Amino acid sequence: MKRIFIYINMLLCASAAFGNAHAQNAADSTTIALQAKVNAIAEDPALNQGVVSICAKRADGKVLVDVDSDNMLVPASNMKLITTGAALHTLGTDYQFYTKIGYTGEITDGILEGDLYIIGGGDPTTCSKDSIATPTAEMFGQWEKIVRDAGISHINGKIVGDGRQFDGMMEHPSWQWSDIGTYYGSGATGLMFYENTLSFYAAAGAQVGDDVNISPYYPVCPWLEVRQNCSTGAAGTGDQLYLYTSELAPVAEIRGTFGVDRAKKRLDCSNKYPEYTCAYYFKEYLAGKGIACEGGASDFRLCQDFEDGGQIQIIDSTASPSLKRIVFETNHASNNLYAETLFRTLGKTLTGSACYDSSYVAMDKVLKSLGVSTLRGASIADGSGLSRQNYMSTDFFCRFLTGMMSSPVYEDFVATLPSPGSKGTLEYNMKSSPATTKSRIKVKSGSMNGVRCYSGYILPSSGAKEETIVFSIMVNNCTSPTWKVRPLLDKIMATLAEVN
Repeated sequence: MKRIFIYINMLLCASAAFGNAHAQNAADSTTIALQAKVNAIAEDPALNQGVVSICAKRADGKVLVDVDSDNMLVPASNMKLITTGAALHTLGTDYQFYTKIGYTGEITDGILEGDLYIIGGGDPTTCSKDSIATPTAEMFGQWEKIVRDAGISHINGKIVGDGRQFDGMMEHPSWQWSDIGTYYGSGATGLMFYENTLSFYAAAGAQVGDDVNISPYYPVCPWLEVRQNCSTGAAGTGDQLYLYTSELAPVAEIRGTFGVDRAKKRLDCSNKYPEYTCAYYFKEYLAGKGIACEGGASDFRLCQDFEDGGQIQIIDSTASPSLKRIVFETNHASNNLYAETLFRTLGKTLTGSACYDSSYVAMDKVLKSLGVSTLRGASIADGSGLSRQNYMSTDFFCRFLTGMMSSPVYEDFVATLPSPGSKGTLEYNMKSSPATTKSRIKVKSGSMNGVRCYSGYILPSSGAKEETIVFSIMVNNCTSPTWKVRPLLDKIMATLAEVN
């Protein structure tokens, strides 16, 4: 009987071993087939002139697809994945930015003999047109109440916009000049206003070579001298207008051409003086409510002769939306200003300085806390991906995304990522794919001239977290048009989604 028992046990073990080997062989053959499918797509003529890198892994680390995953490429707005994930992990989903109202001097019989301060805390939504932001009139109403509750009904000094929360340059020094002048190239400051943009209306002249008709729209900055060095271009040349300016002096110049066949349009540009703009518009608001300010508005940076009248007395503050809501908007709309704000806030929080050098140090600390080393596969320049000095590998993105799965904010982070077909930058992706497939893909896109990237998660239909797929697809130096490239990258994402 003992021999029979041993024999039966050996048969069972052999059967189990055969079953495990069979399952392993099946899994390997599936992976091989998946790699072959992805390789075939990556070798399409629309992509083969560029550089393609792809990495896909299961949450347990098993590699599913690898196409030159160690290549370091420009990630464009895929950089926002790193920034938003690091911010949520470090600051928490309920984190808020605070804008303080304070004053110097004394209040006597309702008169402030001193200056009123708007002290920014880095809130990127202050007076923004974004749907998540408090409307400007409502925000100013809250500040007015703070002023009145302090007993102030007249200001003999100035209203000062104070953006010292963020030290250092507004923009990363590697950003291109043609980007810095646009709305999407607005740098982050301690006190922001209207997403640090200003707008003009542009209308072509009657014929080629005529001046372009430029008129201010909003916000109007009467202290800013706007010069025009632009002309009406030939039909078909489109809008090639850019605003060039500097925070060193309140002077800006609109350069370029505007096609003679173009309809009148709004030109959205970056504003180097958001602190001054905020103070100016709040001064005008208070004047309309019967609170006059004799000294006018001021920017703390611009007033060379300004002397701090003493310790600022903080009266009260207002808060931004939660960080989770800001991150959701950042990832769906690919908002560069919001991403730069988060990047520099990490620097301020972890090192005491919001300058770019300190923010790099802070980001490195956060990534190490997630178990992700930047020594291999990452060279970080900014928080939004606007800099072409960002270089990352698809393997690094997968390691980061896997690291985020161990963070307490993982579920919240995934919830901030859009799915193909949802409103935002992914609205036109994977149009022919089933809704059930698209809803399981949570991904951030990234694009600029010659660059197209997608990185994120594919959630399993089973709901088992360990079956989640992390992936990154990056294409650089690609001259093919978007309408040829996008369907191919969509096909790769759909092919990966078939695995689970």
